[in-house]
Amino acid sequence: MRTVIQRVKSSSVLVNNKVISQINEGLLVLLGVETTDNPSDAEYLADKIANLRIFEDENSKMNRSLIDIAGEALVVSQFTLLGDCRKGRRPSFMHAAPPDKAKSLYRYFADQLRKKGISTQTGKFQAMMKVSLINDGPVTLILESK
Repeated sequence: MRTVIQRVKSSSVLVNNKVISQINEGLLVLLGVETTDNPSDAEYLADKIANLRIFEDENSKMNRSLIDIAGEALVVSQFTLLGDCRKGRRPSFMHAAPPDKAKSLYRYFADQLRKKGISTQTGKFQAMMKVSLINDGPVTLILESK
C-alpha cells in the first residue's frame, strides 16, 4: 500500500457536485492498494498514520499524533498513486490491485483507523471525486507498507 498523507485544517469530497464526506482538523489520506497487499499492510499503515507525531504541541514542535489531538481522517482511494512512469509517456498501473481487492482493503484500512478511535470519513470508491483541502503547514508525507 502506498499513501500520501496531508495534514489539514479541513478537507472534503464532492461527487456529482454534492459533498459526501468532510472533516475538520486531521489528515487527508490518499490510499493506493497494490496487487500484493493484504490486511497486514492496512493494519501497519493505519497504526503508523494514527500514531505518527506530525501535529504541533504547545512549543510548535511536531510532537503530537492524530490520536493525541483527537483529529479526523478522510480516506480517499487513489489507484493512480501506483502509476509507474519510468517507461514511455503513459503511466502503467499493472501493480494496482484489481477493483474488488482494492475496495475490500480500502474499507478495511478505514475500519482500522476507526478501531483506533479516529473519526474516519471516506470518498466513494471508483467515483470521479473532487477533493478539497486546506493544507496545514503544509505537511505532506508519503508512507508505504512494504
